[in-house]
Amino acid sequence: MYEKILTKASSAGIFECGLIKTSQLNFRDDIRKICEENSCHSYGKSWACPPAVGTLEECKERLLRYENMLVFTGKYDMDGQFDFEGWGKSMKDFKKLVWKFDEELEDLKDSLPGYLLLWNEGCGVCKECSYPDAPCRFPEKMHHSLEGYGLWVSELARLAEVKYNNGPNTITYFGALLY
Repeated sequence: MYEKILTKASSAGIFECGLIKTSQLNFRDDIRKICEENSCHSYGKSWACPPAVGTLEECKERLLRYENMLVFTGKYDMDGQFDFEGWGKSMKDFKKLVWKFDEELEDLKDSLPGYLLLWNEGCGVCKECSYPDAPCRFPEKMHHSLEGYGLWVSELARLAEVKYNNGPNTITYFGALLY
């Protein structure tokens, strides 16, 4: 199955992948607290982020139902370390990459029942999220935040043996497939 998933990841344009066991995951309250500090402005405003994703314990229980986590990345070249426009564009491009990966996995749905995809930061599908007043408008496109689950992305990179930093004037975004 792993080789089939890697083929789909490559077809989607994913930069790098590494496999870890969910038993290796460290669910960190300090990472979750960063969400609560609302530095990304999504806390309490998105179905993809806390508190909508559940408590840290609920997130942990959800992920530990799976055996494997494929950590994957998208790498984007920037025009410099202060290329704010490039940051925004690359984040949108990464979201598109994850959706493409999800489409590629369609062929494997019988072999991957109930898989879960996570990605960096909030959702970004809608200009303004319907949370908490109405259900998600596009649940098939929305994926929860890695950080919202209390996962430290640099630790995931180390465990999966993928690069966290891909050099100057680049930005790397992370996602995970749980199966």
